[in-house]
Amino acid sequence: MIFLSIIWMIRGIYITGSSLIGAAIKAPRITSKNLISVIFCEAVAIYGVIVAIILQTKLESVPASRIYEPESLRAGYAIFASGIIVGFANLFCGLCVGIIGSSCALSDAQNSTLFVKILVIEIFGSALGLFGVIVGIIMSAQATWPTK
Repeated sequence: MIFLSIIWMIRGIYITGSSLIGAAIKAPRITSKNLISVIFCEAVAIYGVIVAIILQTKLESVPASRIYEPESLRAGYAIFASGIIVGFANLFCGLCVGIIGSSCALSDAQNSTLFVKILVIEIFGSALGLFGVIVGIIMSAQATWPTK
């Protein structure tokens, strides 16, 4: 989960940053206000770290005699599925924010009135990661381990 979050944060920053630097040659005024796209990409990694900390607090040891009980299996799969969902949601969020941030920088260099319009779309793209975090937290809340 953290791996997917951080890899796609890096990829999103790379996509956005390369377009931002290229477009800043034509219009240097865009560099400061288009850094918001890089901040959205960094939020993707923060989402992954937050859920990883939450999931780590859910882990407990189970006696060997109770490993295959339905309650143990359900808790383990709930934690695993929560991590996978957050990881893939952050994968798509990082990709979406990176591509939209790139197009925001390029279009802002051409026409400055488009910045706010594309920024709204980028906020909706960033919400994908937040939805993944919410679903991951709800799924991890179902993880209850059997009593020893």
